[in-house]
Amino acid sequence: MNRFFRRRAVAPAPPGPGDKVMFQGARKSTGGRARSRVLMTMAVFLGIYGMIGGRIVWLGLEEADASSGPSVRATASRPDIIDRNGQVMATDIKTASMFGEPRRIVDVDETLEKLTRVLPDLDQEQTYRRLKSDAGFVWLRRQLTPRQQQQIMGLGLPGIGFRVENRRFYPGGPLAAHILGLTNIDNKGIAGLEKYIDGQGLSELQDLGLATAKDLKPVQLSIDQRVQHVMRDELAQAMEKYHAIAAGGVVLNAKTGEVVAMASLPDYDPNNPFNAHEKDRLNRMSGGVYEMGSTFKGFTTAMALDSGKVKLSDSFDARRPIQIARFTIKDFHGKGRVLSVPEIFIYSSNIGTARMADAVGIEGHREFFKRIGLLDKMKTELPEVARPTEPKEWKKIHSITISFGHGVATTPLQTAVAAAAVLNGGRLMEPTFLPRSEREAERASVQVMDPSTSDAMRYLFRLNVEKGSGRRAEVPGYFVGGKTGTAEKVVNGRYSSDKRFNAFLAGFPAHDPQYVVLVILDEPKPEKQGIGATSGLNAAPTVGAIIRRSASMLGVKPEFGHESAALLASYR
Repeated sequence: MNRFFRRRAVAPAPPGPGDKVMFQGARKSTGGRARSRVLMTMAVFLGIYGMIGGRIVWLGLEEADASSGPSVRATASRPDIIDRNGQVMATDIKTASMFGEPRRIVDVDETLEKLTRVLPDLDQEQTYRRLKSDAGFVWLRRQLTPRQQQQIMGLGLPGIGFRVENRRFYPGGPLAAHILGLTNIDNKGIAGLEKYIDGQGLSELQDLGLATAKDLKPVQLSIDQRVQHVMRDELAQAMEKYHAIAAGGVVLNAKTGEVVAMASLPDYDPNNPFNAHEKDRLNRMSGGVYEMGSTFKGFTTAMALDSGKVKLSDSFDARRPIQIARFTIKDFHGKGRVLSVPEIFIYSSNIGTARMADAVGIEGHREFFKRIGLLDKMKTELPEVARPTEPKEWKKIHSITISFGHGVATTPLQTAVAAAAVLNGGRLMEPTFLPRSEREAERASVQVMDPSTSDAMRYLFRLNVEKGSGRRAEVPGYFVGGKTGTAEKVVNGRYSSDKRFNAFLAGFPAHDPQYVVLVILDEPKPEKQGIGATSGLNAAPTVGAIIRRSASMLGVKPEFGHESAALLASYR
């Protein structure tokens, strides 16, 4: 310290040669200190910004960790589904889902109490556990209504937020429920064509985050919503009119295999599918198997004619029942005489049909049914497809009962597909719910019978509506041809005489069928006391009503300029 003061007391020396060096050194020293101050200031600012950046990164990582996992990922988009005319059948809409951030919630009890005022059905125990957890993000309720979201926002609860998600919306409600299917809470397809679309690559795009609404092309179906409405409406009326427990129907393009309309009742609303898994709401048309009764007589007759062992001009003895083993085969309304092949068909004779099957033989019978697709699982886009059932070993008794529709159970849609082959010239094609041209269908089809057999069957189908059990299906101008089917249901292992499964299988116009229509009614009752409940009295008029209302929509023009009598164009 003395040394310091001593330096300050010394008088300045006169300028000399070294003074210049001293002044330059001072300036260098001053410049160095300035640079140090600048560097220090920069370091301070960098430190501050570094702390801010680090905090942002930390918060980002925390949020990413809190919201990781598929359960909280924003739902992916799905393509619109449209009908053959471009009408929207399924689309995505935006909806709000409520989440919680437990670390930001001040009072769990108060938060829960206020939430239950808006959402009284909220699971309080589960919600309480979630809000008390140490998670950064928990779902509380998915897919709220706009009113619910606004009411919750009005509560001003800290730690409660909303995320916009995609929700599937079906403008037609239950109109085509079993065709379109369902999506789950994460907008993934779980049934029907929604599930099929996921299997075509959509699910992978969603997982990769590439399924954006603007990049997804609509999926067009072969369904015509107008005809679909007619189908469902007529089935609902038939269920009520005939007191049936269920009903179903399909309109199939006989030239392309396209499903134009298909419904199964009871159904459900895919916008609120709380009852979709109830047993009686299954898709009976493709997901259930049934003994189709006398509709199978059309296939047995086609088999007999196609084999060459039976001609249209042949006759068979139907005077007495057939006794085989402990079974007796008899007719419902027997004529008690020899019947020609056309008479066997229009009078729906079990005895005559059984004798035709016997003329072909067991092996030929099974081979033909397999050839036309009645014994194998049907292939189509719809995931819900049941496998047909048949006897493990075909014996003579099996061949006889199967000839008139007892012993083999198939899906109704499968029956309609086989009927299309019988009526369209003998070409079997897999049914499709997607658009298909006639040229594409022809390339994919298999010729399963001689075209002349198909000519004969068109004649028989038309004759049955003109003079047989299908008269109530007639629609003037459209030349409907068809076959009734009334099957006794199996109850506790035995056929029940008072529970029926009715069907009517039709094609129109009969001389060149463009469409096949099939209607089924499960356990119909008599419309009025004192009359019967066979398919000619309920399923046949329901088919007629569907054709009457939808034929013009399908582009089939009525003809009134020539006789409507059944004509056989050619037969070998």
